[in-house]
Amino acid sequence: MRLDGRRESSNVDDRRSGGGGFKLGGKGGLGIGVAIVIGLITYFMTGDLNQAFQVASSSSDVTSVVTGQSGAGSGEYQPTPEEKELETFAKKVLASTEDVWTAEFQKMGKTYEPPTLVFFSGSVQSGCGGASASAGPFYCSADQCVYIDLSFFTTMKSSLGADGDFAYAYVIAHEVGHHVQYLLGNLGRAHAQMAKLSESEANKVSVQIELQADCFAGIWAYHEQKMFGSLEDGDLEEAISTAQVIGDDYLQKKAQGYTVPESFNHGTSQQRIKWFKRGFTTGDLSQGDTFSYRYENL
Repeated sequence: MRLDGRRESSNVDDRRSGGGGFKLGGKGGLGIGVAIVIGLITYFMTGDLNQAFQVASSSSDVTSVVTGQSGAGSGEYQPTPEEKELETFAKKVLASTEDVWTAEFQKMGKTYEPPTLVFFSGSVQSGCGGASASAGPFYCSADQCVYIDLSFFTTMKSSLGADGDFAYAYVIAHEVGHHVQYLLGNLGRAHAQMAKLSESEANKVSVQIELQADCFAGIWAYHEQKMFGSLEDGDLEEAISTAQVIGDDYLQKKAQGYTVPESFNHGTSQQRIKWFKRGFTTGDLSQGDTFSYRYENL
């Protein structure tokens, strides 16, 4: 992905000093490799959504590209050269999402208010509660922030086999997709619906949320390419490969050797690939209405 000379977003809150910066988040304002594997295994063995994050609300205002169990982190942060490079990359990708979604919202006669990207190391306090790096990147609608420990990208490569700059961009774009859902009212309506349902039925709504965010990530990629022509050979394959290895079925088989479909809450590998590709091939926001489909037809 060619981003040379591109602007970096200023909508960034760096909380990496002091081991995660446990301060309440807001707009403007263990190694992870081992932790995320343990988190994924623990989550899929229990099938308990509420163990994903230590959040204040049972309606689950936190949404992430993959889910693990939270924990604690401490110590002074010392950025590696790789993380400094990833920081610059993440800021440029965030700036791209701002450009794309500002234009798309203008088409609807709306104003796009971008999220804040929060860098943290080890653990962080968000508007939705505390979370550790093992949770992976996540979006909190309570403070309209996207949270990421950049060492997650190293974990993607070492633990999941997903690598490449466009794979990393897809992860960020997915979380920004949740913010787009929030601004459109989709996220609030879905969470309100989930609060009234049994866990297995709420999981189905969660899958609709996540697949729509995948589609929105694809829509971003379509317009990024149209605006800037930044995609290179192999970039699309990187995103599809990432969608493959973060499907619920893939992760459950990796963690425990079998799947429990009623506990799926992010979508299967096939579903995640399907909806990302739908967004990428159409670039049309109206094509991302996962809530209008019966669960079995997603």
